[in-house]
This record gives sequence, C-alpha cells and structure tokens, in this order.
Amino acid sequence: MDDELRLDEWIGREIAVVIDRPLGSRHPLHPDILYTVNYGYVAGTAAPDDEPLDVYVLGADGPLDRCTATVIAVVRRRADIEDKLVAAVAGQWDEAAIATAVAFQEQYFDAWVELPARASRP
Repeated sequence: MDDELRLDEWIGREIAVVIDRPLGSRHPLHPDILYTVNYGYVAGTAAPDDEPLDVYVLGADGPLDRCTATVIAVVRRRADIEDKLVAAVAGQWDEAAIATAVAFQEQYFDAWVELPARASRP
C-alpha cells in the first residue's frame, strides 16, 4: 500500500506531538469512547485523510497539551486509509502492552500493532 507508514522511517524517531484528545477526554463524535491515553498529531505531516498523522502517546500519567515522544510502533488498520503512530514518553512497551493501551479505540477496527521485529502483516 503506497500510503502505508514505513516502519524504518518512524521507529526511534523523536517527534513533537500536539495533543487534541488528552487522556480522560471523550471522542468528539462518539462520546462513548473515553481516551485512556493522550492522542494527538504530528504538525506539518499529512496522512492519507489529508489530516496530520495521528499519534497515540503512551507513558504519561496525566493529560498533556503537547509533548516530545519517541515512536515505538505503528497501529495498522485493514479497512481504513491511515495507520496510527504509537509514541512513548516513558516506560517499556511490548506488543501486548501497546495493544492493550490502544484497545479503547482500536477495538472497533481490524487492527494490529507492528513493531520493528514484526514487519509483516499477520
């Protein structure tokens, strides 16, 4: 897929994230979705939906407005036009821990977590 985020271009990269859905907030269109992590975007980028790349930010104890975080994974979605970056401000994260952290939203999609050691689709 041409629009797919390339793992080798993002993993380990430090990014500035603007948080537009802080931890504890509700989805603007689906109020039943509570953000259990900070969620935002990388300004100056463009995803296939013509919006900036979305980012789940893990490892923060409270809501953030902005942060600098390191990209650790990508969430892939089969029937969607864009992938999501996963970045961490603290902590050690494996595939299972990341999947659990983003499940509040990804449970509604056919999605999986891709890490550098697992660079192929299941």
